[in-house]
Amino acid sequence: MKSIDVVILTDNRYVNPLERDAYIDNVLLEDQLVQEALEKEGLKVKRLSWDDADFDWNTTKYALFRTTWDYFHRFEEFSEWLAKVSTQTILLNSVKMIYWNIDKHYLQDIAKKEVAIVPTYFIEKGDTRTLAEIHAETTWKETIVKPCVSGAARHTYKLNPANIHEYEAIFKELIANESMMLQPFMHQIMTKGEVSLIVINGKYTHGILKKAKKGDFRVQDDFGGSVHEYTPSQEEIEFAENAVKACIEPPMYARVDIVWDNEDQLAISELELIEPELWFRFHNDAATELAKGIKSLF
Repeated sequence: MKSIDVVILTDNRYVNPLERDAYIDNVLLEDQLVQEALEKEGLKVKRLSWDDADFDWNTTKYALFRTTWDYFHRFEEFSEWLAKVSTQTILLNSVKMIYWNIDKHYLQDIAKKEVAIVPTYFIEKGDTRTLAEIHAETTWKETIVKPCVSGAARHTYKLNPANIHEYEAIFKELIANESMMLQPFMHQIMTKGEVSLIVINGKYTHGILKKAKKGDFRVQDDFGGSVHEYTPSQEEIEFAENAVKACIEPPMYARVDIVWDNEDQLAISELELIEPELWFRFHNDAATELAKGIKSLF
């Protein structure tokens, strides 16, 4: 018999932080909203760091990924933990979904299901070509290069013919150890920004517009980006829900990151299915919907 219904997973920086700022306050608020929604459904809930060495994961029925925002910096350790814990409890989203979504090769899978993505050229681990040679093959002038397993804009660089030589050394170092991806730069991210539509139990709940600070292209708040409430069109809602339907299985929660491409068409930049920021603080009802979805599993 499991003594806990749901463990909300965070990372150890956010369990009992001694120092607080606006960022940490938002992390705590997001997790609090989820916990309260689950408890209103009559579920027994605990909040823990994913790497808590003292907790017996056999004692919880579900483990819900929320603010585990150090895993991509500790990927080897996280992978070992994931392999072990997935045999002891049920992960949300599922371990199958996590393994699929953690590597951005998944973009190829949804593209095969006729979901428009930002054009992407995958460069596999061990490739000996230079960035300049790869650029010449694609004919793209301005690009973004980043790892296939990444988060928070880790090793994300904007390239053009004038600066590409500056990144050859770091690219050579990275490609020796991991696969990378190259995409044409989507210019409208500088003006329109990137939209995140939240889909819970297959249905759109709310939207967020992320804008980079002036002169930057990275919309993450780590780099000075700003977040705004956003009301999407019906076309955008259907686009997001159809992207979620293209996943290998229905996710409990999803964040669909959408940009306008260089032809002004909607395109998926990423599907975030592991531990995305979901901005429940802007739309508390979405936490309720998530809790109801989890309750329905019992």
